[in-house]
Amino acid sequence: MRASELVAQARAALRLRWRRRRLLWRAFRSRHQLHCLVDRTASISRDEILCFATIRNEAERLPHFLDHYRRLGVRHFLIVDNASTDNSAALLSDCPDVSLWQTAHSYRASRFGMDWINHLLRRHGHGHWCLTVDADELLVHPHFPERNLHDLTRWLDGRGERVFAAMMLDLYPQGRLTQTGPAPGDNPLDALCWFDAVGYRREVQTRYANLSIRGGVRERVFFPDRPDLSPHLHKTPLIRWQRGDAYLSSTHAALPRALNKGFLCQGLPTGVLLHTKFLPSITARAVEEKQRGEHFTHTGNYAGYYDSLAADPVLWQPSSTRYQGAEQLEHLGLMTRGAWF
Repeated sequence: MRASELVAQARAALRLRWRRRRLLWRAFRSRHQLHCLVDRTASISRDEILCFATIRNEAERLPHFLDHYRRLGVRHFLIVDNASTDNSAALLSDCPDVSLWQTAHSYRASRFGMDWINHLLRRHGHGHWCLTVDADELLVHPHFPERNLHDLTRWLDGRGERVFAAMMLDLYPQGRLTQTGPAPGDNPLDALCWFDAVGYRREVQTRYANLSIRGGVRERVFFPDRPDLSPHLHKTPLIRWQRGDAYLSSTHAALPRALNKGFLCQGLPTGVLLHTKFLPSITARAVEEKQRGEHFTHTGNYAGYYDSLAADPVLWQPSSTRYQGAEQLEHLGLMTRGAWF
């Protein structure tokens, strides 16, 4: 390798180190924005798997969300409630395995909640396997449901690995979005049971040493002419956390960048985050979120997206695939067990 290339690599590494320090400083500074409503973190034991999330008005999803991750092996939830106006806070406060913070500060200004989450991860997550997800994301992994996260993390620990990557997979109903839905608290997969099995593209991002995944139903329906605006679907939701770690862009990328190797390292298993965004409430949420302008950096680019959602579209098409379980996702190549047999 030429000297100029070595110098360029050293400069790039230095820039990323400084960026990680800025992220950690932002996280530390954001602690003043969080009001602790219920603190049960003293009950966390050494080897427990922790779940971190930022939520807003998710009472309809939370009962199943909590049950799903409890079954997977999560023992404590650390949740930030961003100014919910439903009974999310009351529901969470009553759960003995939940610690809850509240804030009315801007979700967008906090890097879409990641400043708050990075602070909680740094303070409470060090040394733990930490799962960071949204309330509309349900993780499934190879061998699910016969094995759980304790089995997975035990295998990863034995290999000296500390990351697990997952692709976000949008689920949708067969009819219009508002046509039918589960009762509040029930399994959203009872209504959202279809997905796009093909139509995804992958690209290595050298700057962060990760694999970008885009495509699927949201690109097909909402961004057919602007695929550059379609959402990223690659995530690293599960990390054995160290105090110097930081999420960079949601859970799409983290620093140090070795944390982003989950899709690229041969032999590592990967999972799928079943994305339950398209419940009937999404049409009203689209109107509200367009007005709030809290979910995208360049909100003007997504006005048409919100308008299309509010119009109650049909996402299903004859080539859509009905969800049947984790083994099906492996056979379709959407996740892999790697060397975890």
